Amino acid sequence: MPQSVWDATSLPTFSTLDVASIEAELTERLRDTQAAIDACVNENSEPTWESLVLPLDQLHDELANFWSPISHLNSVKNTPELREAYNACLPKLTQYYTDLGQNKALYQAYKTLAESEAANELSAAQREALVQTIRDFELSGVGLEGDAKKRYGEISQRLSELSSQFGENVLDATQAWSKLITDESELAGLPASALAQAKQMAEAKDKEGWLFTLDFPSYMPVMSYADNAALREEMYRAFATRASDQGGDIKFDNAPLIDEILALRHEMAHILGFDNYAELSVATKMADNGQQVIDFLQTLAKQSKSSAEQDLAQLTAFAKDENGVAELNAWDMGYYAEKLRQHKYSISQEELRPYFPMNKVLSGLFHVAQTLFGVDIREEKVFDSYHKDLQLFTISKEGEDMARFYLDPYAREAKRGGAWMDSCRTRRRLSDNRLQLPVAYLVCNFTPPIGDKPALLTHDEVTTLFHEFGHGLHHMLTQVDVSSVSGINGVAWDAVELPSQFMENWCYEPEALAHIAGHYETGEPLPTELLDKMLAAKNFQSGMQMVRQLEFSLFDFRLHREYQQGISVQSVIDEVRRDVAVTTPPEFNRFQNGFSHIFAGGYAAGYYSYKWAEVLSADAFSKFEEDGIFNKDTGARFRDTILANGGSRPAAELFAEFRGREPSTDALLRHSGIAA
Repeated sequence: MPQSVWDATSLPTFSTLDVASIEAELTERLRDTQAAIDACVNENSEPTWESLVLPLDQLHDELANFWSPISHLNSVKNTPELREAYNACLPKLTQYYTDLGQNKALYQAYKTLAESEAANELSAAQREALVQTIRDFELSGVGLEGDAKKRYGEISQRLSELSSQFGENVLDATQAWSKLITDESELAGLPASALAQAKQMAEAKDKEGWLFTLDFPSYMPVMSYADNAALREEMYRAFATRASDQGGDIKFDNAPLIDEILALRHEMAHILGFDNYAELSVATKMADNGQQVIDFLQTLAKQSKSSAEQDLAQLTAFAKDENGVAELNAWDMGYYAEKLRQHKYSISQEELRPYFPMNKVLSGLFHVAQTLFGVDIREEKVFDSYHKDLQLFTISKEGEDMARFYLDPYAREAKRGGAWMDSCRTRRRLSDNRLQLPVAYLVCNFTPPIGDKPALLTHDEVTTLFHEFGHGLHHMLTQVDVSSVSGINGVAWDAVELPSQFMENWCYEPEALAHIAGHYETGEPLPTELLDKMLAAKNFQSGMQMVRQLEFSLFDFRLHREYQQGISVQSVIDEVRRDVAVTTPPEFNRFQNGFSHIFAGGYAAGYYSYKWAEVLSADAFSKFEEDGIFNKDTGARFRDTILANGGSRPAAELFAEFRGREPSTDALLRHSGIAA
């Protein structure tokens, strides 16, 4: 059996990263890689997998392993020096990958291999890798000549710069705002955990009082619990106008970047022969075309809107009848929603927090993974780290190591907001037949430990952890040895959220919660009364949440599909809201200026993927509802079809193999409490 080993190159060495030398080292690596590719192509008149693909995979894996910790640290431990080095490297990387995608000789070598007799002897994963590689060459403009080729390169370069700058502006605008409050009476209604966190943040800055920021663990408690409407309004305005001309420093305004990004994407799509960027985006996804995406979203919106209208009517009536509030402002919605939740179900996220200490939640998460997928997870105590909160774990199966993952759980300064999973190492077969094992980064922004208490999570945060771990499992439990279709690589983007959203379901199952929840002081399980209330409140305002996600998805897709010069981004989002939303934000709201998913991430004309994959994940979970949520056979089947195959087979085919049929939206609507 081929060896799979951890060696000195298995993990990044963060502590030895020399920021000053990054740019020079990257330049040298890119030059050497390009020379090696040229030599490889020249020597391959009759290419084979071993003579062409394996050497190229090795070169690009080494490049990825060099860049991965730099890119990761830029997101989680941003410094002016690292940012400068990172931004100096981006144009070089973009140019390299643009040239690679347009390398006709290399493209021809792949085509020759794909069409050769030898290709018939390749594994299904190897053949799929060739199909995807050839498609990606064609979508990267390999057929372009002259001015079109030159212009494509310029666009790629500029888009790379713009998306990086967009993300930086959001981070900087978020960090530029804070509010110190010295009179505790202004903080009435806030739970003790939020007050303690704000006090700890003030102390860290050598200030007296309570310090609030726009990071989610600081922002959300104010919007949900603060009786002080003026404070809620001030924080809402600051959050809703981040990186815009409506508030804060104008130098962080992302509006001009959005206009330029959209124009360049549209031009790029045209150069490649597509009508618009949405059609280019869909070319690599499960959806067949743009109209299918629009129809899918609009059908879900029609099915959900009356439920959302009922949610809003109930909230409005409650605010008026119980609290004498005639009109709900945007900064009142979360506050009165939380009051209504407590009125209806006598439960709040804060009440649940003591039952979700981080260590208990982690052990419960690992129990779920162990039971369903037959894996063991152990923590590594000795490893090269960049922060005291960082943890490292190894996943093994039947005594054999399979993968590792880093967990960076808490919000802090100089760390990008949100939660994500990223690849650190990809599983692949090396030329000496050894196996490189996968490694993942899991990043969250949870409320950190306060004083001598452990970190206590809200149930929403627990769900986020399960979500990101689902992405991680997709990457780490792969059995594919071909790097370009291993783990999350090569998976259609609108299917990539299937394992992550699937894992969230266990956060609502009493049988699983028995392992996930336990009081941080006594260890007592979540009381039945609280559990019943939590489950009863599961679909609270789910109609409004559904149309909100559909609003974001339609805005993104229509913006890229209907783009024309001079288009008003604000008009598109206003029109989408008129069609599907039940509430309209204030005129100053500039949600789009902080929409990093589509302007600084990989979700451009693809945000609909969350809803598309949620249909798949709900339907996949309904199989566990039928068989038992800890049914080992069903768990093994999910592992061996969906997780193990990575991108080596089409996602629709894998889903049908697991479920025994095509996907249906019924389970999603049922799970959301919305009648089909």
